Amino acid sequence: MLPLPALHTARTVIRLPTDADVPLLQHYRVDNREHFAPWEPLREESWYDADACWRFVATALTDAREDRAYPLLVLDPEQHEILASITLANVTRGIFQACHAGYGTAARWQGQGIMFEALQAVLELAFGPLGLHRVMANYQPYNERSAALLERLGFEKEGLARAYLKINGRWRDHVLTACINPHG
Repeated sequence: MLPLPALHTARTVIRLPTDADVPLLQHYRVDNREHFAPWEPLREESWYDADACWRFVATALTDAREDRAYPLLVLDPEQHEILASITLANVTRGIFQACHAGYGTAARWQGQGIMFEALQAVLELAFGPLGLHRVMANYQPYNERSAALLERLGFEKEGLARAYLKINGRWRDHVLTACINPHG
């Protein structure tokens, strides 16, 4: 599905990573290690080194080219800092036309509306050029910020999946939500 155009919002540029982003990505991972720990799988120490970031970029571009996933960076307008990340993962075509959205905001950008702004743009991409019908996003039941964000974006609760994902070393329940393409 490449080339995928960069998305521009009032305060961000959203795009696929490039090799030039490796130092920014490593900085983002290291700086937000503790912040993301409650919401992510346990990470090997190597996750935080430059080689892992190089592999991430290569895999991201391959996944986008093959229409499997779209790992996007949310950067400041000058593209000097990663503010957040959003991935449209598990893209399924055929009669489903759906994906899962995962996202995270850097600790210092929490609570400033960056993720709302970025996810609005990514949903327009998903329902427009990518031609998806359904975007699913799941969150741990006690994650009130994600619950409020997704509701504000038009995601509807569809259920509870018990012991759904192994997060931070433990199987965690998740609230299942989805947003349906408003254009049909």
